[in-house]
Amino acid sequence: MLARFSRLRFWLAALCLAVVAGAAMGPLSPVVDAQRARTANDAVYTDAQAVRGRALYQQRCAMCHGERLSGGLAPPLSGSAFLEAWGGQSLWDLLSKIRNTMPADDPGKLTPSQSADLVAHLLQVGNFPSGEAELATDAAGLKAIVLPAQPPIASVASRAPTLPATGNLQQLMAGILFPSSNIIFNVQTNDPSVPAKPGEVGKGAFSWVDWGAGIYSGWDLVDNAAVSVAESAPLLLTPGRRCQNGRPVPIDRADWIKFTQELAEAGRAAYKASQTRSQEAVTEATNQLADACLNCHRVYRDKPGGTRADPSNKAARCVP
Repeated sequence: MLARFSRLRFWLAALCLAVVAGAAMGPLSPVVDAQRARTANDAVYTDAQAVRGRALYQQRCAMCHGERLSGGLAPPLSGSAFLEAWGGQSLWDLLSKIRNTMPADDPGKLTPSQSADLVAHLLQVGNFPSGEAELATDAAGLKAIVLPAQPPIASVASRAPTLPATGNLQQLMAGILFPSSNIIFNVQTNDPSVPAKPGEVGKGAFSWVDWGAGIYSGWDLVDNAAVSVAESAPLLLTPGRRCQNGRPVPIDRADWIKFTQELAEAGRAAYKASQTRSQEAVTEATNQLADACLNCHRVYRDKPGGTRADPSNKAARCVP
């Protein structure tokens, strides 16, 4: 329950993201027990179910994802691009994504059976074999069925330019990670599904959350914040970046790399939780985000020996 989360932890995590020595994803791939896992190649749906799904797809999905699932306003739901995004993930993740967030202009209205029918249609278009039993809607069964992974596309990173750091570590934290994380932590006490009241948005001093609330739904804001945490975490490893005190960010140290990876993983976990549209699930995910922050700050930020003018001893940060 929401009450299980400590408010002290909320403020500790928010504070730890606000300052210099930061800690350190599309959908998150779950770990599936290989001994019990089935795949979409194991004939997990029926032709009749796919027919129902095709009719529903044309009514509710084709406008954005294309008549043949090849994409358009929204991403493709077939082919290599689809498997690159969803390969290795369970059918439960796919069904939950459809049920909780689709269609984008009217989410949360599809029933579990309708969502399963749509998944069956996707599998049929993807040339996965049909079988004698319909695809079920229970979490336990669908979590044990995964989509086959798509071989990764050759990286173009070697041809991409290496961009220099513009700001110091404190600016990166305060500009992206601190506000984005606080949007996620805010879910502990505020339900994103409750729309802002008229007159509340944009009132008073500039607010990161209020500004976005005038454009995006509450859950969209949480989605975007979680993606921001996951995607910006690698910026903590940008060569040449310095801390606020001028020391180089220790990007070559194994523990710094580990802390960065933990933050990126926490962002991906928060995104996956947000996709469920469950306030409790996101609240649980904030534990991982708080831990990722705290693990790094114990080593690189929380330094003794401060003065009255600087009790936080910023001069000693970025050194283990």
